[in-house]
Amino acid sequence: MADSSGPGSNGGTGSDGGVQSLERAFLLLELMAEDGGEVALSRLAVDSGLPLSTIHRLVRTLVARGYVRQLPSRRYVLGPRLIHLGESSSRTLGTWARPHLSELVDATGETANLAMLDGDRVVYVAQVPSRHSMRMFTEVGRRVHLHCTGVGKALLAQLPASTARELLVRGGMPRRTPLTVTDPDEMMARLPQIAAQGYALDDGEQETGVRCVAVPVPGGPLMTAISVSGPEGRVPMDSVPGIVAQLQEAAAALAAELREDGARALSGRSS
Repeated sequence: MADSSGPGSNGGTGSDGGVQSLERAFLLLELMAEDGGEVALSRLAVDSGLPLSTIHRLVRTLVARGYVRQLPSRRYVLGPRLIHLGESSSRTLGTWARPHLSELVDATGETANLAMLDGDRVVYVAQVPSRHSMRMFTEVGRRVHLHCTGVGKALLAQLPASTARELLVRGGMPRRTPLTVTDPDEMMARLPQIAAQGYALDDGEQETGVRCVAVPVPGGPLMTAISVSGPEGRVPMDSVPGIVAQLQEAAAALAAELREDGARALSGRSS
């Protein structure tokens, strides 16, 4: 379905060689997700800068394929077919991550996690538990707030400030422990430091007595982060620099594996 209408047209092909209509369809899905999954076509036109006629054609195709659904109000929501794709993607990502998480457990002795941004929350997609009898456990698939988790703050620090603030406000900042930061201004003031140092801490903010160290996975196809968590007595502050180095090494290895697999997939399609 080639669509060469609208500004920046280049004969139906994007600047990176992708089909322009496909790029635009993905853009519309991403904008719908950012708006909470329900949106009017007029809002999509404002947010995307695309002509309303182009948006209407693309959305009509997405509806026919089950990726978008029209409500009686004539607004549109993300469709059920995306759930299957998301679940499959999460399982695949978790499979790739587990060897790296296992190495982290071997190196640190504590539970290692992989999480990804999911709207205004973060969702855990893989975990390898510590071998200690007392260990941290988070159910894979659990969605948690961004402001009180190491992985959440590591991901927030990678976003434009306006987007990070919007997610904090939209998701809410409930107090989980006496140490939880519940003021958006205070959290926003901390994010530049987190970005500069390359890691985030949950220092008893999600669960009393638990310390979590997290880093983003660089350059991945999704916004993901990995972390190590354990009782603060076994994860003292002086151990944090060493854990950060191990996390960053694991994150770089996982990112390289994801890029390599993506390159192989593209090469296979073009051959």
